Amino acid sequence: MTAEKSGTTGRRSGAETRADGTGAKNPPDDAAGAGPGSGSPDERASGADSSGEDDTAGTVTSAGKAKRTRKARRTGAAKAAGAASTADKTSTADKAEAGTEAGTEAGTEAGTEAEARDRADAAKKDGDAAEKSDAAKQDGTGDDEPADPWSAFGPAPEPVLGRPRRAVRAVGRFLVHEWTLAVVAALALAAAMTWPTLRYPRHTLPQDYWDPSLQAWQMAWSGHILRTNPAQLWHSNTFYPENWSFAFSDTLLGYAPAGLIGVGPEHAVLRYNIMFVLAHALAAFGAYALARQLGAGRIGGAVAGASFAYAPWLLAQAGHLHIISNGGIPLALAMLARGHGWSLRYGYRPRRRHAGWAFAGWLVAAWQLSLGFGIGLPFAYMLAGVVLVSVVLWFVRRRKVKRPFGRRLFLADVLGGLVFAAVGAALAVPYFKVAELHPNAERTIGDIGLYSPPASGFFTAPAESRVWGGLHEGARAVLPWHPEMTLLPGFVLYALAAGGLFFSVWRVRHRIFLLAGVLVTMALAMGTRFFGGRFTYVPLFDYLPGWSGLRTPGRMMLWTTLLLGLLAAGAVTAFCIRVRELAAERVPPWPGPWLRLATLLPLALVLVEGLNATPQPVVPRQPAALRTVDGPMLVLPSSQNLDQPVMLWSTDRFQPMVNGGSGFTPRSQARIREATVSFPDYASVDYLRQIGVKNVVVLRDELEGTPWEGMLDRPVDALGVAREQVGEAVVFRL
Repeated sequence: MTAEKSGTTGRRSGAETRADGTGAKNPPDDAAGAGPGSGSPDERASGADSSGEDDTAGTVTSAGKAKRTRKARRTGAAKAAGAASTADKTSTADKAEAGTEAGTEAGTEAGTEAEARDRADAAKKDGDAAEKSDAAKQDGTGDDEPADPWSAFGPAPEPVLGRPRRAVRAVGRFLVHEWTLAVVAALALAAAMTWPTLRYPRHTLPQDYWDPSLQAWQMAWSGHILRTNPAQLWHSNTFYPENWSFAFSDTLLGYAPAGLIGVGPEHAVLRYNIMFVLAHALAAFGAYALARQLGAGRIGGAVAGASFAYAPWLLAQAGHLHIISNGGIPLALAMLARGHGWSLRYGYRPRRRHAGWAFAGWLVAAWQLSLGFGIGLPFAYMLAGVVLVSVVLWFVRRRKVKRPFGRRLFLADVLGGLVFAAVGAALAVPYFKVAELHPNAERTIGDIGLYSPPASGFFTAPAESRVWGGLHEGARAVLPWHPEMTLLPGFVLYALAAGGLFFSVWRVRHRIFLLAGVLVTMALAMGTRFFGGRFTYVPLFDYLPGWSGLRTPGRMMLWTTLLLGLLAAGAVTAFCIRVRELAAERVPPWPGPWLRLATLLPLALVLVEGLNATPQPVVPRQPAALRTVDGPMLVLPSSQNLDQPVMLWSTDRFQPMVNGGSGFTPRSQARIREATVSFPDYASVDYLRQIGVKNVVVLRDELEGTPWEGMLDRPVDALGVAREQVGEAVVFRL
């Protein structure tokens, strides 16, 4: 009993010790000395009946000496490390030593060899644990519990960031992303390359104020009518008393959201100039995205984007926003290619398919179509051809390639194609109605011949080109209608594309396909000038619905420019790869930066060739009468060009008016102009009253040189017409 009690006392003493080595009563459950004396009652009883007391005591004493030696080493190291650390280490070591001595004393009093050996082993484990704890504290990683030894083989945990830091990091990644930088660069480049469009954006228009005035009115009308009475969208306030008058020209309906902002001519001009610059930015970005998706490098993509947006021939189209607004074409193609996992350089990669991108591509294509059929109709037929070829290839390869077409992608294409077709059909209905009501609106082969350029047009720049405009003045003089026949895409682009036929990242067969596309689109752009168009333009004119409404075949040059840009992008990308290889081979590699700087030379040359000398005429000031006189009204003098600014002036109130300018002249409008040449007289006043015209506004400063010159000298006393001066105009109230 004495030995057992003594052993129990020893076990309790070994459970927890003070810093001076003495035992402590009532230790906590997780004390360091709990292990050596925490045996079960049966184990303690068997230990008390055992023999071998001297051997056990000797064994435990040896263990205690070893622990004291380790204690001395630890104490010396702690002193070298500093006083505060020394106190901590000494306390931990004393605890381990006290546990060892308590275990030795308990084993000696018990007189059992087995129990003493167990206690000695437990005390040794406690000492080792204390030593590991001290080492961890020296490393600065110590804690109340020993570190996991396997943590050294795992990666360091990621630091937990707060919400503000995560937001800042996400914004930083977004700002330096390639596509963010591409958008910013496209916007900055557009503002610079179209300068001085934004110099006086409320008062000037690029190139002239005729067609731009018409298109500024179109955006204003679409926004106004969608805000007030969307059901009357196609029945505009112009060309009174005609219906469906909004479909007399390409509508730019896709810009209707911009038309919701602002009212009046000044806001309409500002809106036009902003959209003019944004259209150039979108064209450059879209072509860049397409070239990158097909496999071109960044500089090669930049060359494709710059050449597509700032080709010299497009400078002649500065007054036609519906032609400048072509960026949706390459952007939609890029999205569709991305969604289908297809690249010109890397081929078909099923793992890169993404149904969302494919559906977005169809939506962008539908939006592009809503800007006008002038360039949208060829785009629609091109997409139809691509779909047909893709279906054929799918049937051919479906057994060779496992799941060449995913279910989700198939649904995205079906739904996207239906949306595109629905938009096209909805937009086509008014135009077919106009063709039915106005047979003179449909083009003939003779009309196409008037606008068909000769082959020399592909090497002639418009007058708006700052680099080539003056040099090509003689070449333009021999062209029948040079605004639509100067089709130079750029001599630098020609050279880069020619080089891309022999040195490129594209495969040889792809270069041949691109070259074939260039030649075919050039032949189409020549209209009836290429062997009479019998094998190119005329079959399309005769058999494709809607094609007969396109009177300017030279605008097919848009596709030629895009294909030439892709050929050039392949050559520039291959050149950049070769430059990097040469820079890496040189020792020392100091010429590397100069070689890489040389890769920017093609881009710089393309941009220089696209510099503009576009005039920026001031828009005529709105007469005060247009802000007060009610409709239906007629503004005289009236003609195709004179009526377009009048349409812009009506954007304050959108009162009905006979005036209007478009691609054709309705017969009713022609009769009204003819009947009012003698105005004011009985016949003309009676005719205007019959068709519902209430007021006639005469612009005094515009009469000279027109058929209405001298009309203000005619008497109106016997006609029952009131005449009054309103600002610079004379108003006749019928």
